[in-house]
Amino acid sequence: MDGKRLASYIDHTLLKPDILTSDIRRLCEEAVEYSFASVCVNSFYVCAAKNFLKDSHVKVCTVVGFPLGATSKEVKAYEAAQAIENGAMEIDMVMNIGALKEGNYDYVEKDIKAVHEVCKDRALLKVIIETCLLDDDQKIKACEICATSGADYVKTSTGFSKSGATASDVKLMRKIVGDFMGIKASGGIRDLRRMMEMIEAGASRIGTSSSVGIMKELGK
Repeated sequence: MDGKRLASYIDHTLLKPDILTSDIRRLCEEAVEYSFASVCVNSFYVCAAKNFLKDSHVKVCTVVGFPLGATSKEVKAYEAAQAIENGAMEIDMVMNIGALKEGNYDYVEKDIKAVHEVCKDRALLKVIIETCLLDDDQKIKACEICATSGADYVKTSTGFSKSGATASDVKLMRKIVGDFMGIKASGGIRDLRRMMEMIEAGASRIGTSSSVGIMKELGK
């Protein structure tokens, strides 16, 4: 895979709590230089990222209900709506993990649908299911609910829990959603080898803060 195509998989990510606007500027400059798919930032920085990326093809992605997924569906919907108004073109929301684990599937579906209604025709919706906290049956159920609730992508991880993406989880997710949805692998993807493992397993987008290092491995 050549560098340009590889770069098109990457959501260049910076979600630490102590970052500065200057860090967001650098993130955006790197994204433009390497032609990454998007920058993924906390919602406070959406306006800044939009400004830094003007006249660029790079999209602005932000997170909703992050990193726990435990806010109400109304709060998530409002957060997504505000982010879109501010310039976000992609929304990565965290599923209500506790509700899924206790079998409250109706609420999980309503939670995702509430954000989908806001995103519809305005922004891409990715749902983070936090695979490291689920068994395989729960991962399957989460993917099925995402598929019927209007999500465009199902995403492995926040990168803030006990572990991140695995190739086996990506393969399982791809088996469930088929070609109907995208899969975003994130969490712990820090080098080219790991990134290629995820793509070969079925990932169509990669979330990483090690994007520049990965591109440098290619000599790009």
